[in-house]
Amino acid sequence: MFFEPHKRDRTLLPHDPFKAMIAPRPVGWISSMNRAGQVNLAPYSFFNAFSDAPPIVGFCSDGEKDSKTFAADSGEFVWNMATYDLRDEMNASSAPLPRGESEFGHAGLETAPSQFVRPPRVAASPCALECKVTQIIQLTDIEGKATDRWLVMGQVVCIHVADDYIADGRIDVLRMKPIARCGYMDYTAIESFFSMKRPAGAGNAAAGG
Repeated sequence: MFFEPHKRDRTLLPHDPFKAMIAPRPVGWISSMNRAGQVNLAPYSFFNAFSDAPPIVGFCSDGEKDSKTFAADSGEFVWNMATYDLRDEMNASSAPLPRGESEFGHAGLETAPSQFVRPPRVAASPCALECKVTQIIQLTDIEGKATDRWLVMGQVVCIHVADDYIADGRIDVLRMKPIARCGYMDYTAIESFFSMKRPAGAGNAAAGG
């Protein structure tokens, strides 16, 4: 089978398979605050790291949602690790609440202060990245037509890791059980690893980072 994305056979594939193929995707659980002090918390299925020197992460907003507009207004946001233990709270924070109503309160989450940015962190999350916005890019299609999709990029200026999850010089990701988005309504939890030695000269072959 092959098909153009906008011409798929909906009798065979009634649901768009694109997101199911690009999986798993880290959850961008983004907390943000505008200059007026309003706080937002929302999960984003399109999120990832793009550089480690400097460390840069980004999330893509479908339209002018609060996370994008607040990050643009203040120039800051925080990524919080969504874990299996926090799956229900993460899901609850995706509810379309009126602006000004707290997703933290709606999801029953406590906030924790950040060090270098104003938006708070999810206190229960084992990891968080404080970020300063570096770019906000409006995505275009192959014809150069602007879309209503906005890629928000931020440089990490502070990292938080719960001490309980540090062992032998590494963070214990398996114990954290981060969750990732798959297709449709599906998620997965990271509960196992396998290792492979990379070929000589292939990036961080020796560093294991």
